Amino acid sequence: MTSRLDLQTLFENLLGSRNVYFQPPESVKMKYPAIVYGLEDIENTFANDGVYLSQRKYSVTVIDEDPDSEIVVKVSQLPKCRFNRHFESENLNHDVFILQF
Repeated sequence: MTSRLDLQTLFENLLGSRNVYFQPPESVKMKYPAIVYGLEDIENTFANDGVYLSQRKYSVTVIDEDPDSEIVVKVSQLPKCRFNRHFESENLNHDVFILQF
């Protein structure tokens, strides 16, 4: 089983910086481009009246000023990752993915 810290390291390597935030409180001053992620769901598979397999799903948001950010492409190519939506806020582009990790 992989840990959330493994996911943190993966995102930091992909981004090339430490601007990766797990469920940040509103008081955190973020630097951009950034990746923000949080637990979205836990999908359990059952067998013999018990949990056989448990997989965590994370909501991953890439935040960048560049609407054609290469970070979005890199995240979209991760295994078990699917694009969810795009929105703009405060002159920043937000691309949201669901990642099973």
